[in-house]
Order: sequence, then structure tokens, then C-alpha cells
Amino acid sequence: MTVQLQRRDGVAVLTLDDPERRNALTLASSARLAELVAECEADPGVSAVVVTGTPPAFCAGADLTVLGESREEGLRGIYAGFLAVARCALPTIAAVGGAAVGAGLNLALAADVRIAGPGARFDARFLQLGIHPGGGMTWMLQRLVGPQTATAMTLLRHVPDAAEARRVGLTLATVDGDHDALVRTAVDMAAPAAKAPRDLVLSIKRSMRATAAQTRHDDAIETELTAQVDSMDSPEFAQLLAEMKARISTRADRPASN
Repeated sequence: MTVQLQRRDGVAVLTLDDPERRNALTLASSARLAELVAECEADPGVSAVVVTGTPPAFCAGADLTVLGESREEGLRGIYAGFLAVARCALPTIAAVGGAAVGAGLNLALAADVRIAGPGARFDARFLQLGIHPGGGMTWMLQRLVGPQTATAMTLLRHVPDAAEARRVGLTLATVDGDHDALVRTAVDMAAPAAKAPRDLVLSIKRSMRATAAQTRHDDAIETELTAQVDSMDSPEFAQLLAEMKARISTRADRPASN
């Protein structure tokens, strides 16, 4: 299989594993990626997802030779993998260790958070291939880096490396070291979500998506209030509250020291 799934302490690591083709997306690998994302969402033992690619590349884009005559259907098939990541109910992190090109850039953009290894490059390249960007790339990119950097990347062949990607807000962090260190960092970053109550993680991500589309603070307050009240009825919160009360009671019962 050209997409591998490994579970690490509540974090699923999805790896594009076709290094000879620089992990280029095919209809089959995109479909498999979408299947595995859905499998992670359905697995109560998984609370976060890391997406990466076997070195030397993260993902070299779509293999356009596989699209055949059914161009729109074929393109939507290529979109399926990175759109599954974009729509994932769980927190997602892209661990980008090499080139993220075209649809591979889309895959990186689709994650909630991106971290980069020293060899990372973010290359739109659609213009140079004589093809219009697709899959919502212009929307995702502008929301992350603003119109100036997005225009430079899309129309002026500007290709940020790991350092610049961090500077312009395309990535959250740069990780020194090899691919294994990059993936370990991503898994460690996902650990708080993996250790938290899964229903709460899902609820918070759902609220973040809702409030991102809202323009009024008051609307966001109401969105969060409903979810916050629900979370206070959870057994996890009840246990935490009981433990806090027990600690307070213990301190109150201790004799005062001179």
C-alpha cells in the first residue's frame, strides 16, 4: 500500500509511502488516504492524526498522467485524500520533511497545523505546469499567509523554505533533525489531544470550525456556551471537580503552622 497507518499512543500517523515517485498522489493513493482518515475518525482509540511522507519528499503533487479522459472526475478523485484531511473531525498535523508541491502543498495546507523539517519546501507550481490551481488551494493559502505571500507563491514562483515558511505563518515550527525526529515531534505535539477526553476534543474542533465562520463575538459566545455546558455534564469533568474539591478539603484540614 502506498499509504501506511501507524498508531502511537492515541495518535495515528498516516505516511505517503511511494518514495520512488516522491509520494505523488494517484487516484488509488488519494482514495486510500481518505479511507484511512475515516478509519481514524471511527476509531475511539485515535484522537489526533499526523500526515507525512516517506523521504525525500513530503508529496510531489498529483500524478496527472492517471487522470485519463474524465478530467473533472479524476481531479475530484485526487482531491479526495487531502479534502478528507481538511474535513477530519480530529486535530491534524502535517509533518513536512521535503518538497510539498501542487496537490502536495494542498495536503499540507489541509492540516490544522504544519511543522517542517530542514528540507521542507512549499511549491505551488500549478502555473509552471500550465494548470489552474485546484482543490481550494488559493482559499487555503490566502487564509494562512495573506494575499501578498499567496500571490507570490501562486503567480511569481516564490517557494518558501522551512525558515521562511515559519516566518510567514505557513508552519508553526521548524524541527532540526531527520524524518524520524520530525514525526516524533508531531506525535508529541498531538499528545495533549490524545490524552484528553475524545468527545471534548471533537467538540472543541467542531466549535473552532463554527466560530471561524462567524463574524460576531456574540455568536461565538453562544456557540461555545452550549458546548461548554455539555462538557460540564461529562464524567471526566465530574471526576476532575471531585479531585479538586478533595485537594481543597485536605489543605483546609491541615493544622496551621507557626
